[in-house]
Amino acid sequence: MTRWRCLNGSCARKTFSDQLPGVAVRHARRTLRVGRLLQLFAHGAGGKPSERLINRLGMPASDDTLLRQLKRGAAREASDVRVLGIDDWSWRKGESYGTVMVDLERREVVDVLPGRSAEETADWLRQHPNVEVVSRDRCGLYAQGTRQGAPEARQVADRFHLLQNLRERIEHQLSRSDKGLACPSLPRAEGEDVGLISCSTPGRQVIAEDRYLRRRAHQRSRQAMFERVQILKAEGRNIGGIALEMGVNWRTVRKWVHASEMPERRERAPTPTSPRYFRDYLADRWAKGCRGGRQLFEEIQQRGYQGSRSNMERLLGKWRGAKHAALAPITIPTPTVSPVITTALPLRAIDPATGWAISPIVGAALCIKPRGLLTARQAAKVAALKSASPDFVAMRTLAMRFRGILRSKDVKRLDKWLDDAQRSGIYAMQRFARTLSNDIQAVRNAVAEPWSNGQTEGQINRLKTLKRSMYGRASAELLRARMVPLSAFTEHEK
Repeated sequence: MTRWRCLNGSCARKTFSDQLPGVAVRHARRTLRVGRLLQLFAHGAGGKPSERLINRLGMPASDDTLLRQLKRGAAREASDVRVLGIDDWSWRKGESYGTVMVDLERREVVDVLPGRSAEETADWLRQHPNVEVVSRDRCGLYAQGTRQGAPEARQVADRFHLLQNLRERIEHQLSRSDKGLACPSLPRAEGEDVGLISCSTPGRQVIAEDRYLRRRAHQRSRQAMFERVQILKAEGRNIGGIALEMGVNWRTVRKWVHASEMPERRERAPTPTSPRYFRDYLADRWAKGCRGGRQLFEEIQQRGYQGSRSNMERLLGKWRGAKHAALAPITIPTPTVSPVITTALPLRAIDPATGWAISPIVGAALCIKPRGLLTARQAAKVAALKSASPDFVAMRTLAMRFRGILRSKDVKRLDKWLDDAQRSGIYAMQRFARTLSNDIQAVRNAVAEPWSNGQTEGQINRLKTLKRSMYGRASAELLRARMVPLSAFTEHEK
């Protein structure tokens, strides 16, 4: 590099040097090649590990310098994204979430957003007008954001999440029967064996009835297990032996053996995400005649409420159906018209290998699993579930048909399946079909389109790994810099 001296005495710049555009930029303290190398190390290993490695190579730099070089090089130019995968990830599970954008054609992360909202999604899509397809899960925020930011884009519901939603509905249906061990079982009370579900008027009463049946089944199961513990205690068995035989945690057994009657579960302390946290304020406003859900929702939001309006409306719904704002007990309704079908509480299915009752979680997972993928023990459990519950047979038939529709790419079969699910008389299938109908175009695209959110889920696993390797202290900017590919980096002037 040549340094020159200006011969003009009035020139403010006395000396100047040649520029090396292919080697370094003006005022830079390192060459472009070294800067690129620092970015490579920081992108792959992070701050502190890269600092140790780069010092051993004779190019000393601090971890702050490495991360600054990395974030500086991450470009934010609008790339040509045609097929976008979008999903959320948690900063803190249950409290705050971020959003990751993935180019499904290139299999690369496009952007990482610090929040999860319809407004952020819509703004991002407006800056990327070339997006034609958006693959997402069943989150309503992303559906709303896509409609606002890219109304012409085709929304595709993720097929994995569709099957997961179906499994959850089946699990809720199976939860209406007793759980726990096979041997003890409380006799059902008179008038409790049958739950009438009217298919003609689905609404809040049907949802309340479903929760009531599942809660009562769970209470009976806990009571049966408590009585079994008392019997084993009277026989002289120790706590460890009882816990091993019943499959219950020893701390629970220790609490039960010292109790004369079944202890009630302690209610969890309310948080600002629950309307119970503002129960006193809501009750005071309710007593003063303020019954509007929107107004009450806005008022408690100003006082720090972080939950949804629908959650608050569930609390107000109990008050609306009661006298003097007292909570009304949930009772099984007596239908005024002839119901379409009567669904009885199923008997408990017993695992032939262990003699224990098959839990709703296991039963739901087996219900959506094809016969060709079942092991011998799983096939025996499915046979036991079919023998114990006619509803399980119908749900498994519908579940296998639904899996076949997702693989067949035949949209016409989907409409026929929705009609059959609505007429099945099974609450879980009816509610699942109604949920699909609310997002029917995205579900139809899921059947017809080849795109899914599998790549997006894999990128979220990678993001979580990077986040934990940095002890959870990385900002959204740094996470984005480490998630985007190196090909997206640009060489800056300093």
